[in-house]
Amino acid sequence: MDSKVLALLLKSQRNEISEHYIYKKLARIEKNAQNRSVLEKIADDELSHYHVWKKFTNTEVKPSLLKIWWYYLISRILGLTFGIKLMEKNEGGAQNSYQKISKEIPEAAKIEAEENEHEQKLISLIDEERLSYVGSMVLGLNDALVELTGALAGFSLALQNTRIVALTGMITGIAASLSMAASEYLSTKSEKGGKNPVKASIYTGIAYVITVIALIMPFIFISQPLTALAVTLLAVMIIIALFTYYVSVAMDLPFLKRFLEMALISLGVASITFGIGFFIRKFWNIEI
Repeated sequence: MDSKVLALLLKSQRNEISEHYIYKKLARIEKNAQNRSVLEKIADDELSHYHVWKKFTNTEVKPSLLKIWWYYLISRILGLTFGIKLMEKNEGGAQNSYQKISKEIPEAAKIEAEENEHEQKLISLIDEERLSYVGSMVLGLNDALVELTGALAGFSLALQNTRIVALTGMITGIAASLSMAASEYLSTKSEKGGKNPVKASIYTGIAYVITVIALIMPFIFISQPLTALAVTLLAVMIIIALFTYYVSVAMDLPFLKRFLEMALISLGVASITFGIGFFIRKFWNIEI
């Protein structure tokens, strides 16, 4: 057997046994019976794939403990849907390996077909509560990013004092988070989507408050208003990137388009309010 093909086989063999243990661990913690059953079936399939490769390599391969615990912890912290879809998303290289191996080993084509079937099963596998409330989280996050980024930009130039900007931003942010949570409660209650209005309002409020805290932190620790604002805008970009990536993986949505859309809106509003703050300060001759 060609040495390159053997290396690919050993790599695939290790991936299969690692993913077998990942799915097995996830199945143990899954409370939903249907989800648990599918996870166990996929774990068994991964183990059978491992034994197929073992017939050709005649080698026992140990699983990657790092990979097992990495995806297990991601699934526990960020949700089963995100963890599984992230792992399946990263299997793009495995598909290429199967195609190369199948030139010498016909069974590789069958395993590739089963891997594709796994992905289709996984798409309809999870009925996870937190994904039902992604819309509420997006509402809280987007509103906080747009509203507070704009407010902080305006305050920075108008007030010229980071402590006052932080205090004003905190009061504005908390008041707005309570308002948004109440609005989401009333909005969800009037809909017939089956969502719990209390949970929807909590998701919205928490997303808003966390964003508020992240955005005002630079103004607490940095004394120069424009420097603090620059750090806040950087934090805005990081928050948008992280949350957009989470949603794009968990819900199979395009990352770049959503990221650019949120970033342009937030920065656009910040630029406008920064200009408003500049003119107000000049017009009223405010010096603090």
